[in-house]
Amino acid sequence: MNSKEFIKAVDTIVKEKKIDRELVFEAMELALATAYKKNFDSLTNSKIFIDRNTGDIKVYSYLTVVDDDAEDPDADTEITLSEARKINKTLNVGDTIDTEVTPKDFGRVAASTAKQVIVQKMREAERNAIMEEFGDKQDELLVGTVALEDVDNYFIDLGRTNGILPKKECIPGEKIEMGKQIKVYVSKVDNSGKNLFILLSRTHFGFLKRLFELEIPELSDGTVLLYSVAREAGVRSKVAVYSEYSNIDPIGACIGEKGNRIARILTEVNGEKIDVVKYDKDPAVFIANALSPAKDLHVIITDPKKQEAIVVADGDNFSLAIGKKGLNARLASKLTHYKIDIKNKEQASEMGINFKD
Repeated sequence: MNSKEFIKAVDTIVKEKKIDRELVFEAMELALATAYKKNFDSLTNSKIFIDRNTGDIKVYSYLTVVDDDAEDPDADTEITLSEARKINKTLNVGDTIDTEVTPKDFGRVAASTAKQVIVQKMREAERNAIMEEFGDKQDELLVGTVALEDVDNYFIDLGRTNGILPKKECIPGEKIEMGKQIKVYVSKVDNSGKNLFILLSRTHFGFLKRLFELEIPELSDGTVLLYSVAREAGVRSKVAVYSEYSNIDPIGACIGEKGNRIARILTEVNGEKIDVVKYDKDPAVFIANALSPAKDLHVIITDPKKQEAIVVADGDNFSLAIGKKGLNARLASKLTHYKIDIKNKEQASEMGINFKD
């Protein structure tokens, strides 16, 4: 690589990778200084200068000017002020006297080093560009292409980099096909290592939340607000929504005309059942809503600070409130952030809870 080729290579990566030109030259000078000391001279008082226009590379040794009273000046690296002024009367303490010492065959070392530095800078630029693009994508929904698969993971092509979708983070029963586009939720972005690590999920409750925001325009414009999401992926989820506008039906907005909006979401989550319920500032009302499809529930907030409540239900509503293997109650508890204890009327009476039908 001659001087012209070197300058051309630098200008190319500066333009394509948007790297600071001066940083490339400084990195090159530092690398060449190390290469010079390793291959030609062990002295520490050497430096490299690269002409920013022509690409010519020169090596200089230098002596640092010290005060005449300095103790034991190093003859290899230092020169006293009185001796220095015999060479140049304008010199002061701290200045340097430079002498060119460029070896005849230094071009060979320079060319090899230049290639290494340029490749390194291109990698750094690519890494920084990826960091800039994906560093703030945590908790976001992205669309990628299923590119590779191993025993435990799918590798999703996100454009400039791949994300990792563990198979345990896929919705139970869904089929992931190579080469197909797929929506994924970014559950973690870690840039502390050598490469950016992007962990993806389709089972995270945030995945469902982002799907709702994508499909429901009223959530995007703020006329409908999403309070919380509770999810057991592949089985059932509950989504609590509300609106500060009295003329807006938040549940209807999420369901859509003839159920078209919720249908698109259901397709994306492989038919997972979704209950859309209305959030209420009154925790008793909210808990009753969250325990849908159970009805006619009597909710008692037993400890507001600890967020504990007892719910009294009877007949079919008792089993509906609890749900299969306790799923409905468990999701309602996650949704409302309340510990919910469900009792029938007989159990409630034994606890001294009496109320009118």
